Amino acid sequence: MARKTAGGTPATVALSAAGVPFVVRGYEHDPAAASYGLEAATALGVEPARVFKTLVAEVDGRLVVGVVPVDRQLDLKALAAAVGGKRAAMADPAAAERATGYVVGGISPVGQKRAHPTVFDASAENHGTILVSGGKRGVDLEVAPADLLRVTRGSAAAIAR
Repeated sequence: MARKTAGGTPATVALSAAGVPFVVRGYEHDPAAASYGLEAATALGVEPARVFKTLVAEVDGRLVVGVVPVDRQLDLKALAAAVGGKRAAMADPAAAERATGYVVGGISPVGQKRAHPTVFDASAENHGTILVSGGKRGVDLEVAPADLLRVTRGSAAAIAR
């Protein structure tokens, strides 16, 4: 895989700084798209199970990042359990944007303004590479799941339904 070394988004800069190989996969974003993730899968010709969306939830008062396939939903109870919490709810979109430094629909699990506990759905480990947001709408990054787990200091658990 190619490695982008200069410029880009905070996500590409963070991956480059960590020495993680990745491929930038861009597409023309349609603002009217009902689902950013399914739009990306279709536009890039990739099966939806390999394209992951990044969601920010609040678990017991702290922000937690859940990363699940775009054709599935985040199981909030499973996410809470994965980080040792009890109650979870989706974070307010404005709070998610402030905490990550990204806009909704372009939140990447990598290169966030502040580090948050990050949990990838365990299905990510079934693929050689997965695609995650590159930090803006219309840009995805193809990366090995093990590299994403390492660079985010994340964990894997069954958090999708």
